[in-house]
Amino acid sequence: MDLRIYYQKLRQIEAGLSEPYVVLVSLATPDGGKAGLRTEVPRELAARYIADGKARPASEEEARAFHQEQLTARKEAERREAAGRIQLAVVPESELANMRGPSRKQ
Repeated sequence: MDLRIYYQKLRQIEAGLSEPYVVLVSLATPDGGKAGLRTEVPRELAARYIADGKARPASEEEARAFHQEQLTARKEAERREAAGRIQLAVVPESELANMRGPSRKQ
């Protein structure tokens, strides 16, 4: 493999990627790579995966679906975290009355 040609190919691919982060879809590889997995990586790494034949750029529709799934997962994780922080205290009514202070009867 001629390294000059390889790195020239990397630069060409990277120049064709306009965004700083690119959504990639993995391809099946002989070393066990699974096809169809989506991930978002920096442009430089995306160029390397594409040049090595390990991934392809996601279509706009695939990238939009990926970002929507990530947003949904993030919201769910935040919801679970918030649910874990909620603290409830059960206070008997007699103690609640004492906490409020003397009753004001008119």
